[in-house]
Amino acid sequence: MTVEIHLAENLEFLRGIPDGSFELIYIDPPFNTGHAQSRKRLKTTRVDEGGDRTGFGGKRYVTEVLGELAYADQFDDYIEFLAPRLIEAKRVLVDTGSLFVHIDPREVHYVKVFLDGLMGRESFMNEIVWSYDYGARSRKRWSSKHDTILWYAKDPKRYTFRFDAIDRIPYMAPKLVGAEKAARGKTPTDVWWNTIVSPTGKERTGYPTQKPLSVISRIVEVHSNPGERVLDFFAGSGTTGVAAAGAGRSAVLVDSNPGAVGVMRERLGGGSTAKPPAADARASKSASTTDTPPA
Repeated sequence: MTVEIHLAENLEFLRGIPDGSFELIYIDPPFNTGHAQSRKRLKTTRVDEGGDRTGFGGKRYVTEVLGELAYADQFDDYIEFLAPRLIEAKRVLVDTGSLFVHIDPREVHYVKVFLDGLMGRESFMNEIVWSYDYGARSRKRWSSKHDTILWYAKDPKRYTFRFDAIDRIPYMAPKLVGAEKAARGKTPTDVWWNTIVSPTGKERTGYPTQKPLSVISRIVEVHSNPGERVLDFFAGSGTTGVAAAGAGRSAVLVDSNPGAVGVMRERLGGGSTAKPPAADARASKSASTTDTPPA
């Protein structure tokens, strides 16, 4: 299996991909907050005494700033920006493929209306709510602690849903269901309780919009089969590629931010090749990086 990393403007890149090239597409586009998003990349080291940061269980850490990543998150017309990319996403999906769009409460309603028109309302399968409980609380409104992931199947009668691959979670009241069920656990619903990436955890890359590997891995494991291809054209920190590689899938990751590509290279490794974007490299087991200059 391969993970290809491409530095490219995603719309132009998508237009160069043949029809029906991917079984699964997951994207986490900018949320149109209207602000520049930035985050320092930190290295944390556990210490017995001193330190400048307190972690779980009161453990102390020393932090070292490795750099800062930033991008502008503002579009005058968000749907006008996203729509042509979603149109291309539908085209490059196989007929049994699925599209997942990860978005926040500000824009999800507009994106869903557009996707209903593009994919067909009957192709809307789920609105998955990723809920987390971390960070500051508002004193002026209910604190916003969730994102939305919209799932559309290209053909609502034929799509991949590997029920047996679903990771199980603990029952909230295990004594009510008995020892056997409690030991097995239950399958998640369309509300996924999952913490953010720990600020002091090994998974942390420092990329501003990094999503937990456990969330993306669930999507990859359930909605694609081993050996298939996954596309993420807002790849950011490369979590989709890590999830795909861990599950025995190939992945194509695209981002126009050189900082993001740098993070992905560091995280996934690999050299440089001149492989075209739609090349089928399933027989190879090495990660590759292709730099396509932004248009």
